[in-house]
Amino acid sequence: MADAPQYIDEDGEFNYADALVRPARRSPPAVDRQEAAARRRVYAPGFDLYLALVVAALCAIGLMMVYSASIDVSYQVTGDAHSTTYFFVRQLRSMILGVAVLLLFSRLDYHIWRRLAVPLMFVVIGLLILVLRFGETRFQAQRSLIEGSFQPGELAKFTVVLYMAAWLAAKRNRIRRITYGLLPFSALVGSIAFLIVLQPDLSTAASILATALSMFFIAGADLFQMLLIGGAMGLAGWQLLTRLEYAQQRLTAHWAAVEDLRQASDHVQQAVTAFLNGGLTGVGLGESRQKFANNLPFPHTDSIFAVIGEELGLLGSFLVIALFVALIYRGFTIARHAPDSFGGLLAAGVTCWIAYDALLNIAVMTAVIPPTGVPLPFISYGGSSLVAALAGMGVVLNVSRAVSRNALPKRKQE
Repeated sequence: MADAPQYIDEDGEFNYADALVRPARRSPPAVDRQEAAARRRVYAPGFDLYLALVVAALCAIGLMMVYSASIDVSYQVTGDAHSTTYFFVRQLRSMILGVAVLLLFSRLDYHIWRRLAVPLMFVVIGLLILVLRFGETRFQAQRSLIEGSFQPGELAKFTVVLYMAAWLAAKRNRIRRITYGLLPFSALVGSIAFLIVLQPDLSTAASILATALSMFFIAGADLFQMLLIGGAMGLAGWQLLTRLEYAQQRLTAHWAAVEDLRQASDHVQQAVTAFLNGGLTGVGLGESRQKFANNLPFPHTDSIFAVIGEELGLLGSFLVIALFVALIYRGFTIARHAPDSFGGLLAAGVTCWIAYDALLNIAVMTAVIPPTGVPLPFISYGGSSLVAALAGMGVVLNVSRAVSRNALPKRKQE
């Protein structure tokens, strides 16, 4: 054990970030060789092949379901009974842009984000202030710019991950000190969340806070800091839920639904009906009845998982969930094998962000929590969400390139 890596910092406490990116090798040599062979197969193309395939599968399902779910909505927007591809075409354009960004970021050395994190954070703060002043009001909220085509809140998710990874990697063992860890963390993340809450957009703020807190924990925050921050976030969240009128209405409707589903909001009831209609194998692609007018609201955005449940059934829903589980597994595997703490925190942060968004969306559609408005990553209609998620995956794939250089055997010099 003399050569085993040590994870005890200068304060005599366990450092999670070091354990994440440099795990101890306690397995027998034979097991190590098998693991190395498996890693060589995964990283044969020079990046994590499994992660790329999972993202491609989710995007393909997303395009298919956006087309199916938006047929009636396309007619309502265009007024043309023969126009069924309005939202599909716009989503396809966003996907082409997102894939281009993914390819670029997968080739761009992820260490560059360490230098760009601070400027990007200032840009995001400026955009969030701008949207409060000039943003378009839709459904009693100001969340978008440029005729609704750009939501700074989605960019904020990506930027917070970059900034948190750079900041936590720089502070390392000092984050347990209140002046280096707790206070800067609270000021930074709290200011971003506050600007998003003002829109108001509680779900995006909750996703950002959960992602940042998870990264803080992975980087080595102690239990006292986690309890203090978690308690403060919970108290602030409860105050917002009980004081903001729209949030209070959703919470009241949800508690009524817990006691009697017939008392649930129309959104929840229509989603449950869609899942019941779908059964095990679904009614067939394109055959959903709940997606049409006066039934399931926002079928191509917030409610797309309910359309999946109706058209593809329990098996199709399970497939989507399994793909997200595989993405989470591959993301944390990359983080575990990253060559430095910054790369590990980047991969872990992006993975947490995607995981929380998927969890919130699916939980809403299955009536576990009140409606939130969080899109299902890679699947729901929305250019800002799709491009941001693909950009995040591009960064993770670039970290996996660094992992592949360690996993693949080096060529002999002739």
